[in-house]
Amino acid sequence: MYEIMAAKRKTATTTVKAAGKDQLLQYYSEMLLMRRFEEKAGQLYGMGLIAGFCHLYIGQEAVVVGVQAALEEGDQVITGYRDHAHMLAKGMDPNGVMAELTGRAGGYSRGKGGSMHMFSREKHFYGGHGIVGAQVSLGTGLAFADRYKDNGKISVAYFGDGAANQGQVYESFNMAQLWRLPVVYVIENNQYAMGTSVGRASSETKLHKRGASFGIPGIEVDGMDVEAVRTAAEMAAKHARSGDGPFILEMKTYRYRGHSMSDPAKYRTREEVDDIRSHHDPIDLIKKRLIEGGHATEDDLKALDKEVKVIVNAAAEFAKTSPEPDPSELWTDVLVEA
Repeated sequence: MYEIMAAKRKTATTTVKAAGKDQLLQYYSEMLLMRRFEEKAGQLYGMGLIAGFCHLYIGQEAVVVGVQAALEEGDQVITGYRDHAHMLAKGMDPNGVMAELTGRAGGYSRGKGGSMHMFSREKHFYGGHGIVGAQVSLGTGLAFADRYKDNGKISVAYFGDGAANQGQVYESFNMAQLWRLPVVYVIENNQYAMGTSVGRASSETKLHKRGASFGIPGIEVDGMDVEAVRTAAEMAAKHARSGDGPFILEMKTYRYRGHSMSDPAKYRTREEVDDIRSHHDPIDLIKKRLIEGGHATEDDLKALDKEVKVIVNAAAEFAKTSPEPDPSELWTDVLVEA
């Protein structure tokens, strides 16, 4: 059964810093864009316009929005295959993301990567990776480059509770701490990995402790509260950027859909999912704070939702009308040109 953190406005070590009106509205609009985008992606998948795998992020929006709020321009992000929201958080164009989902030429990987493999050097987003845990080693490599160049930037490597048991994760932890690399490891603990609860798959379920044998500090965070996430991420980013080495953030979060669109999620009860939706939804939480704080009305937020839907519908239309890749694209991006 999913365990939500105590409803105290604290992370493990830090009192949560409350956001102002403009910040709350920004967080709300970003999370809403991700939610509506993923809902539309689910519709397109059902229509047969998205092929292969499609892993939706619905329910986990506070994690990526809160972490991104703590980063600076030029900081790098890398993640696994549940990646659409991470791209949007990095400022990538919804049109290009949706077009890639549908395998069209207007996509970020020109229609060749699909849902799990998108990149943007301009936005410092290095994928979307389909191999479980592979991004942890690559993200550590990005941090090694930052340390080598002494550029003041950090790398953020996202991975899930399932990937936390992969061997390359611990090899990466060892090197990152040994060389004091500027990397923040964000474990998105949505409780079920693919379909097995963390309690059945991990002997140590406090995943923020996984770096203890290497001397890497870590904390557990309420990943359904964007303000708590941002506060913790700011602390972790400061630690990494100051030369103190890696930091682990375990985000206790929850996904409402199955592992992918092909997963009926029968390993958990409908009542469990409904309880999280009703009492811990990250978007509803910020909506409540906006209204109770006098920052916005119900009508204001409904108008914002309409604006977001216009953006998402335009992205879907762009994706549906963008041409398929030219056959000559089969031969591009295979080798790096000298």
